[in-house]
Amino acid sequence: MLTIAVIFVNYGPYHLARFEAFFHQCHLLQWQGVAIELPRSQSEYTWEVNLEKYSFEIIAAIPNFPLEDVSKWETTSKLFNIISRIKPDVIVIAGYAEPAMIGALFWSYLNRKPAVLMSDSKEDDAPRSWKLESAKKFLLKLFKSALVGGKSHKQYLLKLGMISESIFDGYDVVNIEDFHPIRLQTFDRPLEAPFFLSINRFIPKKNLFFLLEAYANYTNIMGSQSWNLVLVGDGELRPQIEQHISILNIKHVVHLPGFLQQEELLPYFAHARCFIHASLQEQWGLVVNEAMASGLPVLVSNRCGCFSDLVIDGINGFGFDPENIQELTHLMLEVSSGSIDLQAMGQASLKHIQKFSPSYFADNLVRAIEYALNHS
Repeated sequence: MLTIAVIFVNYGPYHLARFEAFFHQCHLLQWQGVAIELPRSQSEYTWEVNLEKYSFEIIAAIPNFPLEDVSKWETTSKLFNIISRIKPDVIVIAGYAEPAMIGALFWSYLNRKPAVLMSDSKEDDAPRSWKLESAKKFLLKLFKSALVGGKSHKQYLLKLGMISESIFDGYDVVNIEDFHPIRLQTFDRPLEAPFFLSINRFIPKKNLFFLLEAYANYTNIMGSQSWNLVLVGDGELRPQIEQHISILNIKHVVHLPGFLQQEELLPYFAHARCFIHASLQEQWGLVVNEAMASGLPVLVSNRCGCFSDLVIDGINGFGFDPENIQELTHLMLEVSSGSIDLQAMGQASLKHIQKFSPSYFADNLVRAIEYALNHS
């Protein structure tokens, strides 16, 4: 029986849905799937998950402390010891930003066990230096295959030296059934007015001041016919965002319900008219998957990693330049004008996102593992 270790930094709702589908595939293939994470909690993501409903256990390298409270060396050492005890036949590793993940890759090299990379990095995520890119090229030679989000992520790995046949899609998925419009019918309206919805951490790359400026322009044109704007989330920029809303004189039409757990988000997905994601930089943007699974039209920044895979321009939504305020304002006006069949656009979102399910992740991870085994 093959033992496959799948290592994420932390198993939140997205990762649990993916591994559950993979765990089912392992059962069919008579493999043993082992879920490993670095910490049980992270300060950056305050997910609440009920692990009791899953049929697998998660092994945490540091179960009792957030990742930020433990040294990189201690985390790496503990993960290395866990892997040494399990002795997997294949290691599946989420990225190489954390030293502990490089430690796991080093274990695979020492023990001659193939490693599979899970990645949604793309070339324009950040400024690139030749020294760092050279180091990445060296690390990538130690991976036998990769599971990536989509087109832009595959192109980046190709540039770093991986061969096309070793790279598979399907990494960035959510449990689409959790957001299906039939399920959402049971939720009451969180507010009576029609509204645009945006869900983000309140940090610079999410580009929320840009979104507010575009929305303020929109309200100046539409007046009392304006749709409201709901900004779900929280973070370091909240005081400045609240101040900016007041300066723009849109406090009466912008709503800040704060950070919400997944179940608390569902009423907003159920009754929004359109979803907006305006990030300046985004490796993927899983919240766009959720919006599409809810049957919503989407307006998505063309800097988001999901853009080229999820947005079919004019069919299920539109892309925009996240530095062009007039373009986003125009799209808001067009979407709320009544000239677009939003129901048809939402149905197109729902249809297109069906491919991006946890089973898609599981099927392609199996293919990546089989490729790695066959080329070791």
